[in-house]
Amino acid sequence: MPARPTAPVPARRAAELRALLHHHAHRYYVLDAPEIPDAEYDRLFRELQALEEAHPALRTPDSPTQRVLGRVLEGLAPVRHAVPMLSIHTETDTTAAGATAFDARVRRELALAADAPPVEYAAELKFDGLAINLRYEAGVLVLAATRGDGETGEDVTQNIRTIGQIPLRLDTAHPPPVLEVRGEVYMRRDAFERLNERQRDKGERTYINPRNTAAGAVRQLDPAMTASRPLSFFAYGLGEVQGWHGPPTHAAVLDALAAFGLPVSADRRVVPGAAGLVAFHRDIELRRDALPFDIDGVVYKVNALALQCQLGFKTREPRWAVAHKYPAQEQVTRLNGIEVQVGRTGKLTPVAKLEPVFVGGTTVSNATLHNVFELRRKGVRVGDRVIVRRAGDVIPEVVGRVADAGGADGAEGAEGAAGAAGVDGANRRRRRYVPNFHMPRHCPVCGSDVQREKGGIDHRCTGGLFCAAQRKQALLHFAGRRAMDIEGLGDKLVDQLVDAGIIRTLPELYKLGVAKLAALERMADRSAANLVAALERSKQTTLARFLYALGIRHVGEATAKDLARHFGALDRVMAASEEQLLQVNDVGPVVAASIHAFFAQPNNREVVEQLRAAGVHWPEQQGPGGGSSGEPAALPLAGKTLVLTGTLPTLSRDEAKELIEAAGAKVAGSVSKKTNWVVAGEEAGSKLDKARELGVPVLDEAGLRALLAAASGLAAASGAG
Repeated sequence: MPARPTAPVPARRAAELRALLHHHAHRYYVLDAPEIPDAEYDRLFRELQALEEAHPALRTPDSPTQRVLGRVLEGLAPVRHAVPMLSIHTETDTTAAGATAFDARVRRELALAADAPPVEYAAELKFDGLAINLRYEAGVLVLAATRGDGETGEDVTQNIRTIGQIPLRLDTAHPPPVLEVRGEVYMRRDAFERLNERQRDKGERTYINPRNTAAGAVRQLDPAMTASRPLSFFAYGLGEVQGWHGPPTHAAVLDALAAFGLPVSADRRVVPGAAGLVAFHRDIELRRDALPFDIDGVVYKVNALALQCQLGFKTREPRWAVAHKYPAQEQVTRLNGIEVQVGRTGKLTPVAKLEPVFVGGTTVSNATLHNVFELRRKGVRVGDRVIVRRAGDVIPEVVGRVADAGGADGAEGAEGAAGAAGVDGANRRRRRYVPNFHMPRHCPVCGSDVQREKGGIDHRCTGGLFCAAQRKQALLHFAGRRAMDIEGLGDKLVDQLVDAGIIRTLPELYKLGVAKLAALERMADRSAANLVAALERSKQTTLARFLYALGIRHVGEATAKDLARHFGALDRVMAASEEQLLQVNDVGPVVAASIHAFFAQPNNREVVEQLRAAGVHWPEQQGPGGGSSGEPAALPLAGKTLVLTGTLPTLSRDEAKELIEAAGAKVAGSVSKKTNWVVAGEEAGSKLDKARELGVPVLDEAGLRALLAAASGLAAASGAG
């Protein structure tokens, strides 16, 4: 038998070097147990680099030399997850009772008797980093994506390849055809401190906290920048799997991932029932500060995968898993001032300006005070020493003020006990002359009136169409499908238009031209032309759509339709008093006050007039005797009920519904003796049969249009007479 041909020497040596470097990288990054010094690893790495440069065909995608590819990305491409990356429910009770409550829910869902054996759980850490999905095909890493919105993430493959802990090839002779591994990219505390030390040495800005620094590094457009950040990774689950029949439990799956060469946290445990969960939660809480990385809680998962399938999901959250957080961390600092921020919906929030303090893993200099009533309850004034807590380990809040004996602020440590009494007395006197904080009467951004809702605690700016703080939200709502239906005007384009100062008010949308739009990022001539055409189409609308598009607080689609039916014309809505508004179906005192306050603002009225001047129009109905202000309009089909069924030739269901409602009739979902007409199209179902059974008149699309035209003609004749 002839001898088996051997691979050329360079190819054999390259394969040997790749295997050696993979082995030693795993020992160094994952096991933290290197077998050779760094200099020896570097020598092997340089040898492989030289071989690949001399023989480019030997360079493979999983070669250790390919971790930093160098090319700067133009943008992060979207990636559709084959299996959605769903979030898990967070247990609100941070005490041991939270673990007990989760176990009780699981047992109830599984219909377990009180004397049944305890459920077995896999308990692990809840890492504070960025969730990532790694896709391996035939054992080779081919794609890495962020969670994004759960359905679609961002392609960060090149950046993830720079993380030494993540294997470019799975350590198995028989890899699955497809294996998606889910986990968390994070930064160790010591690595974060070293990074900031380097930043200080270079005279550059330091980073705020490990979590944000890690997340920002992963989403960089330059992989070399990512490579300069000391990132780590832990695997904790699976996404799509093809051709691999894994173990029957979650804990065994993690063991298998570790065997494949993926880093899995050692702080995981299989525990029985609620008692086991409580013990794990307490153990990790005691060791939390000693961990080399930040966590914001622990995670419990039913261990048996078969039971996970049986439990299933609720509102896109698994019933078989829960995140159990710890009580928020607190620190004491000085309140230097109180400012008011205006949110995108117009809500005013008092914000504490603090002496910077490190709490919950980050430096905090601003914290929410929620609202003026909460601020009063806490008795906080400028100059006080206050307790700051990161609520949910995310949003800093002021819990209350610190008072020493006698109710005064305490002396700082440097002032000494001897001077404490004098300082306390000074603080007591100072506090008498520090006035309580009051919410402004006018918006600090646009100057519009600030109004507190009747019976509510929140203050809001009433200049919704004019206020710069609400600009993006107002534009997006105005363009929505149920509002003006401006196709192509989405979040990213609105961000560009507002951030560049191109759009400041809604009417300026209708001044946009193809040339100006095409000059924006990711906007070609065709896209620009399509948007301009959509803007032109949106000018012809209905009063109900327009009212809804204005974004008046508490005015949804149904209320907008009720207003349009009742008043028939915009001027009558704008001139209506609160008493007249209360006559509208389903409009109560809070909604009436909100509508009246909105149109009482000159800024909002000016925007409405500018939109009309730009060509936005709709058919309006005349009220009795010409329609005096606030009087209900005489709509031609007022009090009538129609039912839609099947597919009409030219009208969509929404379009037909709008035409019917604009004439004053209601569209019901079912047929009854009170139904006046049924409008039937192709593939009409049981509603058509019911109409025939009850003798309800049936119309096709042409009949509907004829009915609407005839009704409008009668109403016009009646008004003229």
